[in-house]
Amino acid sequence: MNLGGFKNKEVLVDLTNGIVDYRAINEEEAKKYIGGRGLGVKYVLDNGPEVEPFSEENILCVMTGPVTGSRSSMSGRLCVVTKSPLTGTVTDSHMGGWTAARLKWAGIDNIIFSGKSDKPIYLYIENGKAEICDAADMWGTSTRETIKLMKDKYGEEDLSVMTIGQAGENTVRYAGFINENDRAAGRGGVGAVAGYKKLKAIVIKAAQKGNMPEPKLKDEYKSANQKAVKAILDGGLTAPNKGGLSVYGTNVLTNLINEAGALPTKNSQFTHWDEAEKHSGEYFNEHLRVSNQACHACPVACKIEVEVKDGKYKTKVESIEFESAWTFGANCLLSDAEAISYLIDRCNEYGLDTIELGHAFSVTMEAYEKGLISEKLNWGDADAMVELARKVAFREGFGGILAEGPARATASWGAPELSMSVKGQSIPAYDPRGIQGIGLGYATSNRGACHLRGYTVASEIAGIPEPTDRLKPEGKGELLKIFQDMLSFSDSMNICKFSSFSESAENYAEQYSAMTGIPMTADDVMKAGERIYNLERYYNNLAGFDKRENDFLPKRFTEEPASGNSAGVVSRMDIMLDEYYQARGWKDGIVPEEKLRELGIISPEATSDQPVQ
Repeated sequence: MNLGGFKNKEVLVDLTNGIVDYRAINEEEAKKYIGGRGLGVKYVLDNGPEVEPFSEENILCVMTGPVTGSRSSMSGRLCVVTKSPLTGTVTDSHMGGWTAARLKWAGIDNIIFSGKSDKPIYLYIENGKAEICDAADMWGTSTRETIKLMKDKYGEEDLSVMTIGQAGENTVRYAGFINENDRAAGRGGVGAVAGYKKLKAIVIKAAQKGNMPEPKLKDEYKSANQKAVKAILDGGLTAPNKGGLSVYGTNVLTNLINEAGALPTKNSQFTHWDEAEKHSGEYFNEHLRVSNQACHACPVACKIEVEVKDGKYKTKVESIEFESAWTFGANCLLSDAEAISYLIDRCNEYGLDTIELGHAFSVTMEAYEKGLISEKLNWGDADAMVELARKVAFREGFGGILAEGPARATASWGAPELSMSVKGQSIPAYDPRGIQGIGLGYATSNRGACHLRGYTVASEIAGIPEPTDRLKPEGKGELLKIFQDMLSFSDSMNICKFSSFSESAENYAEQYSAMTGIPMTADDVMKAGERIYNLERYYNNLAGFDKRENDFLPKRFTEEPASGNSAGVVSRMDIMLDEYYQARGWKDGIVPEEKLRELGIISPEATSDQPVQ
């Protein structure tokens, strides 16, 4: 392989037969799909979109990108790609911290797990070699217990552990991976796929010295990196110790979104809550924050570590994210920041997606309030939420119903309209009525409802790169496409999305070109992102998501008006979706053959039901 940045080594783990093998990366595929998310989706598509998520045939890919573990700012990301047991779509879930960098420093780009082990195992990686190890003594342990066992065995220095907890072992459909920094690959049920395969953890031992990826064009890379760093340091949101992300973490958004009348409240029955300030970034900073933590090569340090020093919610936990605070807060009418911190801690311990669990609570609360179920759960009942979280992780009693996900649970109660989900995945912390573009983003996201596929909030709320009217539906189709394509590229280069608040497509192009040696322009960045987004949509089309109705929002958003400073507004999907399809060149959500050929996803002579190039 002639590209800089890559170690040119993938680990192939056949869990059924207990065999580890290695292969080089296909250079042409790496050029076309960049790495990370893009290349992982290519592998999952090649494996077949018809496979069942919980099957030996489904593969689980742990992917890095060409700049991962390098000197590039915010380059400490990896993604886990598979077919989701929550949605049935392709999914990719991303993790920060130091795990990705250590995997690269260990001489490995990617890991592809296939098959299913007949006993619990973990994968140990060091010096470019991988070994399947027995995990029988760790099966049944929490994430932090597993991490401690691995640190005791291999030493804490230069060690990273990404592991599932009991939720993954019990195939809770929204279980994720957690690493030693409380960073999560949380969405889409990637941890449940690992649990089905009896994969407990991936353990990596590697030092930075002498192992960082080498750029192909060193002088150009130094210049490109300096420009990118300057953009981050000068950014209004990203400036260290000045910008909102650096000072308050992502939870800087709570008061801002609530004031806009776009904070989903009481299972999205309202869009403003008077008590939301009590779980805001400002509140946590004043009352509970003990430190700000950073991922590899990140000057922003947006991860807020908090400590509850005594009482029944005693805990010390990182990653008090906006979505996590909101999902247990306004979404469930819980204003106790200490209880919210403890619930996030429980999710990290069990390996649960906070967003999905919060929705499991809120649909239960609304269903109980309306007399649809007999399981009692009152709004804001923190202690009952703590206990129910445990029952979900262990699939105990009513928890087993919620372990299937809010969409399946509400359908089983005969009330699917209570689930604020798209394609089976629940919405994050931005209401589609008060921020029109993000609603379109939820509906058309290739992994189910997600703000991270196309973060139009940057424009609609923060005015980045330029302001748009958050309540105006016109123009949002084209705006969303730009954000989706840009972030598809950054996810594949595997650089933190927050870089996009300060860096441009030109910054990305310069860093990629200098690292790999492949010339790239800002237009090339957007074209590569478009290719990757269409590749995902093509997978979903082949997996059965081939109707306009798949790109929908729950009726609550299109029929019930918002409150607060968005009062009276509903989501205008009727305007935005057609505009979006036109911008994409899709026909009712389906990627036509001519678009697949234009982007080089299929060859000129192939048809759309044939494998991709």
